[in-house]
Amino acid sequence: MKTERLQVLIDTVQRERLETTAAARGVSVAHLVRTAIDVVYPPDSDRRRAAAAAILDAEPMDVPDVAELRDELDALRGRR
Repeated sequence: MKTERLQVLIDTVQRERLETTAAARGVSVAHLVRTAIDVVYPPDSDRRRAAAAAILDAEPMDVPDVAELRDELDALRGRR
């Protein structure tokens, strides 16, 4: 993996929080920052956004009431 240097200015309180958390987890501050970036801006966000849009755009469908649905799931799980 190719890495690049990035300089970001943060305040003292933020730095202390990062250092405290990093020490508690046994990782570097840089690791925490990279992980935070991946969580907030996941690499597959475009694919997830497209999947969510497809679900929301899907035609409504009939579903059984809760009791029927439970029976159906139990049957599929071999519990009947």
